[in-house]
Amino acid sequence: MFSHFMIGANDIEASRKFYDAVLSTIGVGTGRLDDKGRCFYLNPMIPLIIAQPLDGQPASGANGGTIGFSAKTPAAVDAWHAAGVSHGGTSCEDPPGWRSGNGGRTYYAAYLRDPADNKLCAVHHPG
Repeated sequence: MFSHFMIGANDIEASRKFYDAVLSTIGVGTGRLDDKGRCFYLNPMIPLIIAQPLDGQPASGANGGTIGFSAKTPAAVDAWHAAGVSHGGTSCEDPPGWRSGNGGRTYYAAYLRDPADNKLCAVHHPG
């Protein structure tokens, strides 16, 4: 269904440092800049692209939007969150921990805002 995700950033280098740190905790390699200054995180599924908005206006977080990343363990979620906070991100929502979802399913999650205020989540679904 999806081909890629693109997130706006005002400072590509600050965002690259942030995403290199948080994505490394869940097994994603470092970002690579292209000749237009966009930063690509490639993986077997769907690439994540960090770029300045094409319209020249400042990047801003999507109100109501969240990009979720899969983590293999609760410890990986905690590491993701800690890396984000120590690399320019801001913790949001409740602290990292277990939550209940639709149909009584439980999952372990943490939420951050990146340097451009995009809302992110790392989540571990057991079993």
